[in-house]
Amino acid sequence: MSGSVTAASGLRKTDKDKIVLDGVNRGRMPRVFGRVAVAALAAALLAGVATPGVATADSRPAPKAAAGQDRPELQKAVQEFVDAGYAGMQLRVHDQRGEWVGSAGVRKLGANAKPPTDGQFWVGSVTKTFTATVVMQLVAEGKIGLDRPVAGYLPELGLDQRITVRMLLQHTSGLFNYTGEYYDDGTVVPGIPATGKEWVGNRFRSYRPEELVRLALSKPARFEPGTDQNYSNTNYTLALLLIEKVTGRSYAEEMQRRILRPLGLTGTVVPGTRAEIPGPHAHGYYRYQDAGQWKVVDVARQNLSLLAGAGDMISTTKDLQTFISALMGGELVPAPLLAEMRKPHGKLGYGFGLWVQDLGPNCGGTIFQHNGSPPGGYGALMYSTPDGSKTLTASVTTGDAAIDQAQTFPKALDKLVKEVFCDGKTTVG
Repeated sequence: MSGSVTAASGLRKTDKDKIVLDGVNRGRMPRVFGRVAVAALAAALLAGVATPGVATADSRPAPKAAAGQDRPELQKAVQEFVDAGYAGMQLRVHDQRGEWVGSAGVRKLGANAKPPTDGQFWVGSVTKTFTATVVMQLVAEGKIGLDRPVAGYLPELGLDQRITVRMLLQHTSGLFNYTGEYYDDGTVVPGIPATGKEWVGNRFRSYRPEELVRLALSKPARFEPGTDQNYSNTNYTLALLLIEKVTGRSYAEEMQRRILRPLGLTGTVVPGTRAEIPGPHAHGYYRYQDAGQWKVVDVARQNLSLLAGAGDMISTTKDLQTFISALMGGELVPAPLLAEMRKPHGKLGYGFGLWVQDLGPNCGGTIFQHNGSPPGGYGALMYSTPDGSKTLTASVTTGDAAIDQAQTFPKALDKLVKEVFCDGKTTVG
């Protein structure tokens, strides 16, 4: 979620050096992301490609058994998150050596059990990759045109006619982010509360996607459509409404039909207004100030209809591994459209539901990812090589420790990514 604070940070939303798991802070990219200029595919090509068959879970090659304790370097990397103050972490790595899973820390504060290695968790903005994939499937079927005005599909919303589907997916629409906008000069334009005591007291409220979009449309646009780039949850909630309009089915139904059921993602849920994580899970905690005192609350239960289509899904490390490997392997989107998804655009270097990260030629080059951090308690990681053969998926939970997120998280994440994709090299490029 753009601009949010992860749970135990003790940092305010306006802190200029705050790090967010999504990799975004008020329009700035972390240093690890490449900013490669891109050229668009011809519109005719994008609109006229047939959807390929989707491999089922049964037809996909089974991974080797988990390597267990023969990967001490991975267990050490997981433990470093816990040593830095996070409550727990579960990690899954799939590479040429097979599949390794491990966890560290605790499943729940005050208990000794470790987080389940395939427990469910709130994935936050990893949801955007799923949403973008469904949109691109509809593009392949000719039901959506990337460069057509969104207003043509959703006339009832009164959108600026210049805003195209492409602009939603790459965050260039200029639409106000309904969870609030934070400008480089320190100006804050509030939206729906997504941090602090106000969010804690409001975390079970249900929102309708139309309500979120209309709130955003009631605020001034951040810039003219197509003239700049700014990460905004509004874009992907609009994409949800677009999916529902052109298919005549709910977003949850389309996600089941197109991705979850074909890939056998039985641990992945589109919860709607439900607040429960239905399966085994680690608990996440949110640390906030109330009347000058720091308090901690268990936020395993939270209603993320606040982020419909943009950050509301529940999944597992196994399901995320299966999904990103299938996407990168060409099983979900035709090759020309997948290439379009993977082209970084603008100052953020964002494709369609994917960040592009350049590790340099000494470390395998480019990887693709989308991380996520819902309002409190949880963080999700999803990384892959271009062919889907090497993946990293993980969940991090925050506890009651006051963590310096600006220093702690980037350092631990950088080491983990290099351990997996650079064979432990400390310098890349």
